[in-house]
Amino acid sequence: MAETVSTLNPELIGQLATGVDERLGQQITFLLELDRLKSIIRRSPLVDRSRLENTAEHSWHLAMLAIVLADRAGPDVDVLRAIKLVLVHDIVEIDAGDVYIYDDAARVGKQANEQAAADRLFGLLPDDQAAELRALWDEYEARDTPTGQFAYALDRLQPLLLNAASGGGSWVENSIVESQVRRVNGPIQNGSDELWQLATAIIDEGVASGALVADA
Repeated sequence: MAETVSTLNPELIGQLATGVDERLGQQITFLLELDRLKSIIRRSPLVDRSRLENTAEHSWHLAMLAIVLADRAGPDVDVLRAIKLVLVHDIVEIDAGDVYIYDDAARVGKQANEQAAADRLFGLLPDDQAAELRALWDEYEARDTPTGQFAYALDRLQPLLLNAASGGGSWVENSIVESQVRRVNGPIQNGSDELWQLATAIIDEGVASGALVADA
């Protein structure tokens, strides 16, 4: 007996949604496209070291950091908006991929690639929602608001926590030097003095434990 091949696929689902309502079709197409974030593998390991995290997991974890660490944000930070920023900020990795924060060579051209990705991906949405999400992404990238700075601080803190809690993670794998970690994570201070104190203590312990290569 011949195997039945289903015709169901993302494009068809989007067409079915469009048949109900054109706006709904755009929204469903975008939401199905977001599923690809689950396949973008980052360099930070899970705490149990069983595998590397993916970008969708990273974004969810950042949203939880924003909720739980809201009391570490300054008075001018809009925590709900910060949650939106961290959920939106890495959507561009669907097209542009994840670039390791300590790989300077690989980061050449990153900004242009991500701008193009933002144009395409947010452009899938109805105009009003495209503008709203693009504005969130732009605010995160600019880091010129207290909320954007807090969101970026969380984005730097989360991989720091994962690498430290997993015994060094990508630091050990790539022989990362203390000064690199201090430079990359320095912006945490702009988002929260207390979180920067924690980051500094983690970095110091990383050097003491040998997980980070001490500066010469």
